[in-house]
Amino acid sequence: MTLAALCAALNRGETRAVDVATTSLERIDAPHSEGSRTFIRRNPHLIEDAFEADRELQAGRGTPLTGMPVSVKDLFDIAGQVTTAGSVVLRNSPPATTDSEVVARLKAAGMVIVGTSNMTEFAYSGLGLNPHYGTPKNPYDREVGRIPGGSSSGAAVSVTDGMAAVAIGTDTSGSCRIPAALCGLVGFKPTARRVPKTGLVPLSTSLDSVGPIGQSVSCCALVDAVLAGEREISAPAPIDLSGLTAGRLVNYVEDGLAADVAAAYELGLRRLEDAGLRIVDLRLSSLDAMSELVADGGLTKYEAYLWHRPRLETRRDEYDPRVASRILLGEPSDEAAYLVKIRLRQRMIERADQESLFVDFIVTPTVVMTAPSIDSLREEDAYVRTNLAMLRNPGVANMLDRPAITLPIPGASSLPVGLTLMGETMGDRQLLAIARAAETALQ
Repeated sequence: MTLAALCAALNRGETRAVDVATTSLERIDAPHSEGSRTFIRRNPHLIEDAFEADRELQAGRGTPLTGMPVSVKDLFDIAGQVTTAGSVVLRNSPPATTDSEVVARLKAAGMVIVGTSNMTEFAYSGLGLNPHYGTPKNPYDREVGRIPGGSSSGAAVSVTDGMAAVAIGTDTSGSCRIPAALCGLVGFKPTARRVPKTGLVPLSTSLDSVGPIGQSVSCCALVDAVLAGEREISAPAPIDLSGLTAGRLVNYVEDGLAADVAAAYELGLRRLEDAGLRIVDLRLSSLDAMSELVADGGLTKYEAYLWHRPRLETRRDEYDPRVASRILLGEPSDEAAYLVKIRLRQRMIERADQESLFVDFIVTPTVVMTAPSIDSLREEDAYVRTNLAMLRNPGVANMLDRPAITLPIPGASSLPVGLTLMGETMGDRQLLAIARAAETALQ
């Protein structure tokens, strides 16, 4: 159920928050469930918190999201719990003494935390594999066993399998939007500065952002309002697509698309045009700098290495070797090279802003392929190649410091394919309004 439908059911007395929480637990524990791989730990006070939500609703003090079950990526501090970031390196760390700002805002809105969701260790991959806690299988074709996408892997599966109504993830180069696209969901990356990162284990301080994964644009918009501290918890009304112009980004993001993704993308664009949207080709020459920016780990390797250096010195053997090798690209730390990339990124942002002035938003394929099987990534060459391909397209919005949302294209392929809308920096609510209309058109 979408958040709006679930909220309506609660307000009509058709169900209770405690019933919803109980259902979440039943789905986690169901035979053949992915629950044990989806959550690293459950909230031990889940039922108690749900009862409290029911009391708030009965007293008329609830918000539009009171009682909604939410999963939280294992990067956010929750008071009394150890934040492990999908690793075993941190499992013996002291419990957090306070909630991260994101968790505090979710609780203040009356949402009920189901547990902390599984993820790629330290959020450093777009595939979602985790050798410590297992990899939750994509809900599509579980017999084959496909990747869920990452790094917010458990976040997406918690929503597809009804263990949570919505999930909170992070997005440094697509870590909300990749699993959403591969699992047939909506994933939203806000402008990074809109949501505070206090109490969050960082990957890249320049690129990290915090966003929701849900069944609909409205789900993501409601939760985004909470995360960003908006005055009102609401979803913006859809904007009529007729009269708007979208720029179809034709360079960088359309190279090497898998045939099924390319066909689904064209179908999605036709559906948007049928709804009245004007689509024009857009070439951002500013993106010619992307290859230099992301080469050899890009900005992330420098910022990740600074945080991980003391841990790698004493506990390197406990890291996922694939994650450790990427972090170690930042050794030795080269401040001059890092500053060159910072300045290059800023020039790219400024140039892209000028180049896209004549369009209302930008459209791209979310990722270049559908979900591959977990088995196909056992060899290191396949893992590295696939990971780089998966991160390429969604990483554009992070580098340009813009909000972006991925929407599924229903019926376009046997496996889910996502279409991305990218807005202007700090134009998040406008983008969500456009996305609500586009979601309907894509149906």
